[in-house]
Amino acid sequence: MRLLVLGGTHHVGRAVVKTALARGDSVTTINRGATGRPVDGAQARHADRLDPDAMAAALGTDTWDAVVDTWSGAPVAAATSARLLRGRAAHYAYVSSCSVYTWPMAVGTDEHAPVAPGDASSTSTDDYAAAKRGAELAVLENFDGDIAIARAGLILGPYEVVGRLPFWLNRVAQGGRVPAPGPRERPLQLVDARDIADWLLGSRPVGTFNTASAPGHTTIGDLLDEAQRVTGGDAQLVWVEPETVEAAGVEPWTQLPIWVPPTGELAGLHALDTSAAAAAGLRCRPVAETVRDTWAWLQDEGLPPRPGNRAGSPMDAEAEARLLALHDAGPSQP
Repeated sequence: MRLLVLGGTHHVGRAVVKTALARGDSVTTINRGATGRPVDGAQARHADRLDPDAMAAALGTDTWDAVVDTWSGAPVAAATSARLLRGRAAHYAYVSSCSVYTWPMAVGTDEHAPVAPGDASSTSTDDYAAAKRGAELAVLENFDGDIAIARAGLILGPYEVVGRLPFWLNRVAQGGRVPAPGPRERPLQLVDARDIADWLLGSRPVGTFNTASAPGHTTIGDLLDEAQRVTGGDAQLVWVEPETVEAAGVEPWTQLPIWVPPTGELAGLHALDTSAAAAAGLRCRPVAETVRDTWAWLQDEGLPPRPGNRAGSPMDAEAEARLLALHDAGPSQP
């Protein structure tokens, strides 16, 4: 098919382009051309998505069978693209985020849960959840064909820009004692960017979907064990209980990427109801494949710069030392 990817040089967008080309699709990308890596075989066009005239010029008079949009900035850009593509594409997939749900997300959150307020015409990027929700509305209000709103959960896999799985791979590869947040049986829910690509291109779903594996697709123990295996390091995983993480003042999700405690306001991040996406054809590959391929990509290209709209950073040596010291001290005595 003829595919238009708005973006196409980072994480999900890049995975979509590579997947489409492997399928034999004809692919056009539109982005600023300022960051990321273009994919050989795609026709690259450049425009600032916040400039309607530049976008109109980049689109020309072409038509496409499908559009995939991974925009994470001001919603007005998604509104412009959706409006310009009216009558010129059959299907528009917008990759959103489960961050649009009202915080904190309850365990079992489905697509009918309350969402953050959003404005389709907003030029603000101050609030990530509001920006993603605004972009959802922008597409729904301005495009006239079939629409998929893919509210992604935790996205891993090659080309990752946030650096969650790369943090663990690089840290385990360094060796030594690595504080691993437990319990090791803690279930995880995630999605490989390439599985999003396979699904959007192969199934062309219509509707709004929580886009991730079923809860418990893997565990933090299995993921870190696989990281240890593929990196070939001599790291010793030191399993640290959630209570110790809290006492050490180390932040789940940001300083300890991927992991959140089994209870508390973050627990819902690994417990979305994803049954609708599964029924619509989403299939998630084994985590071992994601870990292996992410390590191979890191060895080949290295980690790209972290986006400026993502708060927090992974734990440093000082945070590690606090965790290990509290773990080694054992339970406090009365």
